[in-house]
Amino acid sequence: MTWFEKLALVVGMVLFMECFAWATHKYVMHGWGWGWHRSHHEPHEGAFEKNDLYAVTFAVFVVGLFTAGMWWEPLWWAALGITIYGGIYAFVHDMMVHQRFGMRWVPRRGYSKRLLQAHRLHHAVKGKEGGVSFGFLFAPNPTKLKRKLSQRVDP
Repeated sequence: MTWFEKLALVVGMVLFMECFAWATHKYVMHGWGWGWHRSHHEPHEGAFEKNDLYAVTFAVFVVGLFTAGMWWEPLWWAALGITIYGGIYAFVHDMMVHQRFGMRWVPRRGYSKRLLQAHRLHHAVKGKEGGVSFGFLFAPNPTKLKRKLSQRVDP
């Protein structure tokens, strides 16, 4: 593979993972997989939550891709793209938004603030139904999300 093909595959997988994460979050985690994800929407004790089993499951899959990539190189580069997405996700979602593992930075402006606002609006809904903003890196406009939430609230 050329360096350009490798780079395109890695970048493409990062972008694909945002789409995959959105769909998984909306239809699995807030659907039939709510049993694990519920812990992420409720107060809990300790550094870890049942929802972290999703990260473990995805990590096992990626280790398999890296291993298979020793025989078919494109899989190795795809696994690298997924891993990079996972690192970005861990920083943005777990450390910045949820302030896990000791990080206490709160963005005051720019896209980081928008990400934080969008995810907090996602958590404004109690339970698995009626949520907004299921992505992790592409954050919708918070004003539009608030409007959507206000339209969904039962009087």
